[in-house]
Amino acid sequence: MHDAAHGLLFANRGLNDRVGGWLCAWPVFTSLELYRPYHLKHHRFTQQPEDPDLGLSAAFPVSRRSLQRKILRDLTGQTAYLRRGEQLRRALGPADLGVGQRLGNLWRREKGALTANLVLFGLLAAAGYWWLHPVLWVLLLATWYQLASRVRSIAEHAVVPDDDDPLRNRRTTRANPLVRLLLAPYWVNYHLEHHLFMFVPCWRLPAAHRALVAASRGGGTAQHI
Repeated sequence: MHDAAHGLLFANRGLNDRVGGWLCAWPVFTSLELYRPYHLKHHRFTQQPEDPDLGLSAAFPVSRRSLQRKILRDLTGQTAYLRRGEQLRRALGPADLGVGQRLGNLWRREKGALTANLVLFGLLAAAGYWWLHPVLWVLLLATWYQLASRVRSIAEHAVVPDDDDPLRNRRTTRANPLVRLLLAPYWVNYHLEHHLFMFVPCWRLPAAHRALVAASRGGGTAQHI
């Protein structure tokens, strides 16, 4: 979904958005149409008051006890409940509407996410593994994914040396294969490179990193990003 928001999945914008919506955003109950302007605003105003993601990093550093509470809320689904609960309330509309009208609102506003997950559930059920959807998709989306997103946000922008310097208000983090598997897939740990070259596809970010390191050591940008 992130790369689709940058138009990096396919050169054709329509195909990029259809695949990004059906296979990336809607399965995780998100709208690519809403995420794109939000995320591009983060790129434009990184670590500035206008940055919509500033709340994810501005509070740090925090006490160990505070971090433990955050981790507990993430892993017990409380964070997801707060975030998705607000999304659900907005979709349903005012509480004084009738049940039928509220369900109609929910379908109109979230039909993409609902359809994508119903299709996923149906395919797994047809294969005899219906339980994979609630256990290995919805449950992990509500728990581990929340923690992984928080950890990545901390690594990317929390406690940076200078909020106003585009080379120092975001960071790249080293990631071994296990960390890449559980926390940082698709080379998202190369966050400095992504902000500097946000139209470079994710699989080229390691090359961008090597080019920047070579340049910083006086070797120039010998590698083509």
